Amino acid sequence: MNATAKPPLELLIAAPRGFCAGVDRAIRIVELAIEKYGAPVYVRHEIVHNKFVVDTLKAKGAIFVEELDEVPDGVPVVFSAHGVPKAVPAKAAERGLSYLDATCPLVSKVHRQAERLVAAGRHILFIGHKGHPEVIGTFGQVPEGAMTLIETPADAEAVQVADPDNLAFLTQTTLSVDDTAATLDVLKRRFPAILAPGPNDICYATTNRQGAVKAIASSVDLVLVIGSRNSSNSLRLVEVAERQGTTAYLIPRAEDLDWAWLEGVGSLGISAGASAPELLVRELVDKLSERFDVRERDVETVEENVVFKLPRGLEAA
Repeated sequence: MNATAKPPLELLIAAPRGFCAGVDRAIRIVELAIEKYGAPVYVRHEIVHNKFVVDTLKAKGAIFVEELDEVPDGVPVVFSAHGVPKAVPAKAAERGLSYLDATCPLVSKVHRQAERLVAAGRHILFIGHKGHPEVIGTFGQVPEGAMTLIETPADAEAVQVADPDNLAFLTQTTLSVDDTAATLDVLKRRFPAILAPGPNDICYATTNRQGAVKAIASSVDLVLVIGSRNSSNSLRLVEVAERQGTTAYLIPRAEDLDWAWLEGVGSLGISAGASAPELLVRELVDKLSERFDVRERDVETVEENVVFKLPRGLEAA
């Protein structure tokens, strides 16, 4: 055998992976706003949780800020895909700012459900992660005290409610399907009358990406998930792989790969969170090809063809 021959590495690449329709739409809104209004366009909070995407949009003329107070008068502002509390658009309108709402339509759907349930006199137990912008945005749709956050099955065991017969639950869209099921089992056991919002609030893309990782994880020696460390749905993909008994790492870019992880690895699973572009998957495969004789294969578990409309006034920009 040739002494310089590269060792073989089989890649199983999960599909669906990467951008979902909500992320695609949010990024497009920022790009079209820059085309329509000219730079700079301000964006409240990272449009999606991915540094590469944010840096790319910055280079085109987007300025990212955490609060509306940082947006000067007279320039357009875009709200991130995670959604914002009602007070934010109200304040923008008060200041006469023109704003574009890039909230994912599936998150907006949860917002409207929250409003309807509270209007009907129900208290909401909201399953999600404290401090996540989506959670902050959803809590900001209803009066204070109308919702209680539940993070774990232990929280579900401990929560005390005033009226067990007048409850409903909602969930953050990017949670672990399995963890949420465990938490819900506790709530349904303790509060049999709790009202479900519909089949599920965990979005199609989160569910599909977790299913795809689950399908490959037990067939490989290691799983790498491309995504930012503050991306909830990307972190959940790592957990899904680990739950299958496979070591998994989250890496923002190919440059974050530690070659030591690949010692003794003959098969590798790759996925990407819903805010990570396909470009970063290709970048990782190219990097692996430097040291390995790579054979790659897509493992598709479900076909995605969801597309969300752009806000009125931007379609023809």
